[in-house]
Amino acid sequence: MKRSYVPVGLLLAVLMLNIIFSQYMVHQYFYQNYTNTIIAAVINVILFPIALIIYKKGVNVHD
Repeated sequence: MKRSYVPVGLLLAVLMLNIIFSQYMVHQYFYQNYTNTIIAAVINVILFPIALIIYKKGVNVHD
């Protein structure tokens, strides 16, 4: 059976977005922009279930 690397690429993209928004959140917190900090944190929380859905649907654990 041929492997599909599309889900792996999507997971890498979500991980990169998590890193970007985490760095943005820390930066905004340092400069006391608390509204932007909360927005970045909410985006990080939303990205986690997206990564789980991609993992469950795309990556076959029991091959």
